[in-house]
Amino acid sequence: MDERTNRTAQQRIEVTSPVDGRVVGSLDAHSAADVASIASRLRASQPEWEALGTKGRVECVRKYRDWLFDHNDEISDLLRQETGKSEHDARLELPFSIDNLNYYANNAAKFLAPEKPSPASALTRTRRLETVYKPYQLVGVISPWNFPIALSMFDAIPALLAGAAVVVKPSTVTPLAVHRMIEGWAEIGAPDVLACAVGSGGVGTAVVDNVDYVQFTGSTETGISVGKRAAERLIPCGLELGGKDPAIVLADADIDLTAQGIAFWGLVNSGQMCTSVERIYVEEAIYPEFVEALTKVVGGLRQGGEAGFDTDIGAMATESQVTIVQEHLDDAVAKGATVTVGGTISGHFIAPAVLSNVDHSMRVMNEETFGPVLPVMRVADADEAVRLANDSPFGLSASVWTGDADRGRRIGGRIEAGSVVINDGSAHLICFPVPQSGWKTSGIGGRFGGAEGIRKYTRTQAFVSHRVELAALSKLLWYPYSATKSRTIMRTMRFLGAGDLRRKLGK
Repeated sequence: MDERTNRTAQQRIEVTSPVDGRVVGSLDAHSAADVASIASRLRASQPEWEALGTKGRVECVRKYRDWLFDHNDEISDLLRQETGKSEHDARLELPFSIDNLNYYANNAAKFLAPEKPSPASALTRTRRLETVYKPYQLVGVISPWNFPIALSMFDAIPALLAGAAVVVKPSTVTPLAVHRMIEGWAEIGAPDVLACAVGSGGVGTAVVDNVDYVQFTGSTETGISVGKRAAERLIPCGLELGGKDPAIVLADADIDLTAQGIAFWGLVNSGQMCTSVERIYVEEAIYPEFVEALTKVVGGLRQGGEAGFDTDIGAMATESQVTIVQEHLDDAVAKGATVTVGGTISGHFIAPAVLSNVDHSMRVMNEETFGPVLPVMRVADADEAVRLANDSPFGLSASVWTGDADRGRRIGGRIEAGSVVINDGSAHLICFPVPQSGWKTSGIGGRFGGAEGIRKYTRTQAFVSHRVELAALSKLLWYPYSATKSRTIMRTMRFLGAGDLRRKLGK
């Protein structure tokens, strides 16, 4: 079971604040049987939802968008209290989620429209071809505790627009904002095709066991378990898993601007983001100046757990994550790293840290830290930086910082990661036309990617018919076989398929 939760005899989940330990709220926990019942109920409503057509579903989703805007303060406050995020970080999630909603609502009709491909060759030119997109009846979305709203909405909304019913299973560490958000779907009078299943690991397993497609975001270890379970049922899955994202800083980069950018993308949400900058490779010509600049930026950040906008860095969400960060810091220092700023720990608060003199013998350069730590390693040149960036089992995203964007693009093309951003961090997360996909152990499939971000929740169905009814031509392939039929077919295929006249004529 996740931390900071406690199931009482009444099967309630209590959610406590990582800032001060007070109880923020509680919810009824579901059982595996409850999940099966929810799934059955949603399946019963899904045909009506699909029958609304893309236009009707878009109208409903836009009505839901208005409800979300009207309840933004309530939901964001719940999110801040249960996650320990800063006020600013907490308030970003819903607007970015709505931006994604608008993108897919505005493009759903185009992305889901039937396609009419051209025949592959003259052999099938008399055929009319069509591909249509039919939704999976029930999609399961299992979302993590670090970005509960965004990583539920980013997947649930495209699935709904595709015509599927959706059950969302949030982390028991941070279920309150997601649960309240999903209540809004019923409050606008929408069809009963969106529900929340709250509970520990057994509930997640039950979701996988009852849906037709599962989208999971979380650790690589749990993702492997989800993938195995999905494979046993022969259902597709999308897995967005861990990362150890490298940033390569070239000697021609703007040092101050790069330090500010990397500080933000490495420390936003206290570094608890799969695409956080977790290791930094800097060409030796500017290494001392960059470490100094980054130390200055990080040293000026404000940390706290109170409401308001006087805080930059909030609390860590779970005690176990604090322990991991502590272990990584201790290991690095023991092996020769220098803490230039931060690193002190008090409860769930970790002062954001910069480490210099790091190398790949240290856990902080190899394992996912998922905390406010920025390790900076000196490299001889871009080639060494790329080699070290690729020396990882992860391949989620990366960034290259340089004064020459074209060179940055060329270097980025050598990095083994699903996304590469030039002179910025995880900006691809809000660029919905491009995919967010993981390579290596960072996942299977991806979210976003324009049409693919909504089509992934559908099954393709092909229709083939005659443009002109030519029964005689079809009968050439049908029984009974004969030498004449065979010669006619072979000669026709040779004439259509060969590349030169001699071979076309069989000479």
